[in-house]
Amino acid sequence: MSLMQAANAEIYQYVDARGHTYFTDHPLKGNYKLKSVTGRPRSVASFDAENSAQNRKLYSTMITAAARNLNLRPELLHAVVRAESSYDPRAISRSGAVGLMQLMPGTAQRYGVSERGRWDPEQNLKAGASYLRDLLKVFKSDLRLALAAYNAGENAVKKYGNRIPPYPETQRYVRKVLAFYNQSLVSSS
Repeated sequence: MSLMQAANAEIYQYVDARGHTYFTDHPLKGNYKLKSVTGRPRSVASFDAENSAQNRKLYSTMITAAARNLNLRPELLHAVVRAESSYDPRAISRSGAVGLMQLMPGTAQRYGVSERGRWDPEQNLKAGASYLRDLLKVFKSDLRLALAAYNAGENAVKKYGNRIPPYPETQRYVRKVLAFYNQSLVSSS
């Protein structure tokens, strides 16, 4: 196996009853969990601008199709992907969100996406876009609240009386996505 092939392997992890950890590139019997696809997962911060621009081109058609399929503006979905993962399908957050739309396990499961499917760009985009569309419905098309809920969870927004929660990260996130969205609307007109 070449170094390039090794870098593009899927890595599964299994912890047995005694606490021994096993890794493999093919899940065997047992409760193996997918830990990495196409190399080691990385934080969004480690993904550089050049890769981001290349991946934007690579995933643009897929993002546009996912958006249009759900009656969302493609510019909005691009803004969320840019803020969430900087277009890196291997991005992983400290909280365990993965992929282009940074899907959490519960959100993926809610939209019929398996643990392995969370890493698949197409499945990740479809589930993330569906979640965003549903949040827009829940919050009566209030984009700011839908974005806050995408970041902090819908219950956090409800807890604060259908307002953006007073979490600095969430407040920055909403401003960031809206700035990206407005940029893309201006550049596309």
